[in-house]
Amino acid sequence: MNQQKYNYKVGEVVKMKKPHPCGGDRWEITRTGIDFGLKCLQCGRQVMIPRPKFEKGVKAVISEGKG
Repeated sequence: MNQQKYNYKVGEVVKMKKPHPCGGDRWEITRTGIDFGLKCLQCGRQVMIPRPKFEKGVKAVISEGKG
């Protein structure tokens, strides 16, 4: 099965499968690369997670990035 990879961009808002401990499940992408920087849109906490874990945990892209 050949699955198409999505090119995530800084500024996009994604919905994750698991919620943050604060209850928020929407995150803004602040950095891309081998690790992803994410900012919780409910509490403002910023985290870094490895690309494979991020790609596995994304449920949907909510809004498009800035470019």
